[in-house]
Amino acid sequence: MKNIEPKIKKLTTDILKDYGQGRTIDKMNAFTSPDMDVVVDILDKLQKILFPGYYRNKNYHFYTAENNLQTLIEDVLFNLTKQISMYLRYLPEFSGADYHTSMERAQEIAMEFLSRIPKIRDLVETSVQAEFDGDPAAFNKDEIIFCYPGMYAIMVFRLAHEFYDLGVPMLPRIMSEYAHSKTGIDIHPGATIGRYFFIDHGTGIVVGETTIIGDNVKIYQGVTIGALSTRGGQNLRSKKRHPTIEDNVTIYSGASILGGETVIGHDSVIGGNTFITMSVPPGSNVSIKSQELHISSKGRPDAEAKDLDQSTTWFYTI
Repeated sequence: MKNIEPKIKKLTTDILKDYGQGRTIDKMNAFTSPDMDVVVDILDKLQKILFPGYYRNKNYHFYTAENNLQTLIEDVLFNLTKQISMYLRYLPEFSGADYHTSMERAQEIAMEFLSRIPKIRDLVETSVQAEFDGDPAAFNKDEIIFCYPGMYAIMVFRLAHEFYDLGVPMLPRIMSEYAHSKTGIDIHPGATIGRYFFIDHGTGIVVGETTIIGDNVKIYQGVTIGALSTRGGQNLRSKKRHPTIEDNVTIYSGASILGGETVIGHDSVIGGNTFITMSVPPGSNVSIKSQELHISSKGRPDAEAKDLDQSTTWFYTI
């Protein structure tokens, strides 16, 4: 195309002018803003720390596990501290803090987080066991760690939840939304989830911020544990908006359980495609009213239909 250079210059001028309107999307201080790529890299290295025999650092070769782990920890600590210092500036008490103050506090948080790694690994192990015990399709536990999207989503949730608990803004959401983009499983890092949590298949699962889930809970794809209404917007912040799921509950695919006052009692089974906005007592078996499925045979090949009356209709109850 002829004379393209002045056209490119005009486009550049026009877009730069558009940047100058002072809107949220016009912010350009990229070097002092959180870095998504760095957060993903931190998650990758944390996965190596959590599962040392499954995910390895391929950039370096180490003779001892100690040297390998120390290198990973130093790398994570350095980058995590820098990222947290940027997120802290979103808090009112750090909005005007100098570099040294925010970095010092960020390093304290990063160290505290890393000290919780053994606790996180213990919780992750219980989910590996629950997935293996509860899924007859699982060949072994290695398959679960390498292949199951639910396992990855749970791992990231456990990591992100600790940052949420430590009061770090944005970082836990970036982590959980990255896992959401990879797995289709959306678990807010503010949720409280007990031991032996099992996600089967997983695509389309939503777990809200104030959800409380007990021990030995199993949920299938398409389950929503959400708010009954968000019309109140920011006025609902910090209020209990999502359900409580007690111990030993199974929730089958497509079920929606909504509302901050809704409690699913322990040892209950929630059937597929149910819609629940009220509490359920312990030991309940909840299902939608049975429907009849009508199947009529039409124009079947003789080989298939030779013993069938072509006007026959079958009725199945589901």
